[in-house]
Amino acid sequence: MATLQLSGVCKSFGTTPVLHDIDLDIGEGEFVVFVGPSGCGKSTLLRLICGLDTIDSGTLTIDGEIVNDVPPAKRGIAMVFQSYALYPHMSVASNMGYALRLAGTPKAEIERRVEAAANVLRLGPLLKRKPRQLSGGQRQRVAIGRAIVREPNVFLFDEPLSNLDAALRVDMRAEIAALKQRLGTTMIYVTHDQIEAMTLADRIVVMNAGRIEQVGSPLELYRRPANRVVARFIGSPRMNLLPGALVGDPAAAEIGVRPEHVRLAGVGHGLAGTVRMVEHLGSDLFAHVEIAGVEERVVARLDGGREVHVGEAVSISVDADTSHRFDAQGKRMAPAHNDRRTA
Repeated sequence: MATLQLSGVCKSFGTTPVLHDIDLDIGEGEFVVFVGPSGCGKSTLLRLICGLDTIDSGTLTIDGEIVNDVPPAKRGIAMVFQSYALYPHMSVASNMGYALRLAGTPKAEIERRVEAAANVLRLGPLLKRKPRQLSGGQRQRVAIGRAIVREPNVFLFDEPLSNLDAALRVDMRAEIAALKQRLGTTMIYVTHDQIEAMTLADRIVVMNAGRIEQVGSPLELYRRPANRVVARFIGSPRMNLLPGALVGDPAAAEIGVRPEHVRLAGVGHGLAGTVRMVEHLGSDLFAHVEIAGVEERVVARLDGGREVHVGEAVSISVDADTSHRFDAQGKRMAPAHNDRRTA
């Protein structure tokens, strides 16, 4: 296990800056997830940590040692990429032990580490197979095993589940969560999928346009987003935004409300709207409501047994106790404690 510290880290490609003054401390044994929209800089930051790209300014410290100029192989880091990159002519065991063989590790030690990693990842019966004989999830476990056998101080994951179908992603999320508990190694994980971030992370780092917007536990970010960017990125379906004046709060530029906190009622009990789309997901129903003066449709998360129909006239209401206030710059505002409004 290791601690990491990034201080004032900047990176540009040519004349284009991609990371701006990144400050971040990662504790020993933490599972930290970088999330954000495409192009926000999360994968670039991961490449700087592992040494595949160079830092323009600032410092990266691992266990108290500045490693800006330390080669990737000397940083005690193992990386799992989006692509499995397995050698098709090699067995699972040979793929997992290949880097150790290149490093001159004794054969008995390679076999010990491969067997130990295979046990952790439930790959024991597959060690003699070739990659073409494996499912996508099994191949990804082999790629993870290849990193485990190196016994690194830090694991880096760069969108490792994006090539898998929906069911396999759920299974592999569970595999990685269990791996975190068993190994206890410091892990940094990059994804664009906020569900992965919410289910795996000890802490989430939300990035946007090369900057860190907020760092915190999944529930901290969900319940108290620092700004509009974080509020809209964390949560699925994402947070609804309404003009403050429309819901009786002229001091706030916008009011944010999670879909599960939108109350849907008959006409005359709040903001009038029309249901434009209904999504039936079994236990849940998502009603998309069009409201005059609101740019995007408001999504209400309702019980799956409720009857709601496209074209139905409805009203929505927003309670101050469960809403979020944002100023004109998109920053979080304090709750209006004396305002018990209900739009």
